[in-house]
Amino acid sequence: MFDDRTDAGDRLATELERRDFEADVVLGIPRGALPVARPVADALDADLDVVVARKMGAPGNPELAIGAVASDGSVWYNDDLVDRLGVDDAYLEEIREEEAENAAAKADRYHDSPGLPDLADKRVVIVDDGVATGATATACLRQVQDSDAEYVALAVPVGSPRSVAELADEADEVIALETPDHFRAVGQFYRTFGQVTDEEAIEYLEGR
Repeated sequence: MFDDRTDAGDRLATELERRDFEADVVLGIPRGALPVARPVADALDADLDVVVARKMGAPGNPELAIGAVASDGSVWYNDDLVDRLGVDDAYLEEIREEEAENAAAKADRYHDSPGLPDLADKRVVIVDDGVATGATATACLRQVQDSDAEYVALAVPVGSPRSVAELADEADEVIALETPDHFRAVGQFYRTFGQVTDEEAIEYLEGR
C-alpha cells in the first residue's frame, strides 16, 4: 500500500490538503511517526514536535500491551485485557510509573525543555505511522487534550477499523487513509518498514 513512511506522509498530507485541514502544530509519536509527520507539517505550514508515550506490557509478556502511558503520566488501560489476565493494582501502578519515566526520558532526548510545547488555543494534529491497538495513540491524545488545545485530531495512513473507531471518542477528529478489514499489523501495509533511529527521528524533527 505504501512504499515507506515518507510516501505515507506525502499521501496523508495530500488528503489533509484536499480537506482544507488547518493545524498550528503537528505532533509525531517517536520514532516511527517522524518520517510521516514531516511531510504533513510541511504541507500544513505547521510546527513539528513530538508527543511521547510508552506501552505497558503484561506480567511475563512485555510484548502484550495492557495499556499505555504518556510522558506526563496520562494513562490508558485495556480494561478488558487487564480483567481477563487478572492483573492487580500493584502491578499496574508499578508498570505505569516505570513506563512514564521511560517516556519522559525519551521525550527529553527530543526537547531542550521537558513536556509538550505550548498548545493552548492551538489546532493540533497527532500523526503516527499506523494504529494497531490504539494504546499509544490514546495515551498521547489524552496528554494533548489536557493541554488546553483548541482542537485535537489524529491522522494516520492506516489503522485497524476497530481501533480507529474507538479513537474517535478520544479526538475531535480521526483521519485514516485506509482501515482494511484484513488488518493484522501496521507493517504489513508498507513495502519498507525498518526501524527509525533516534538520530534519524531528530533529523526529521529539525527539518533536515
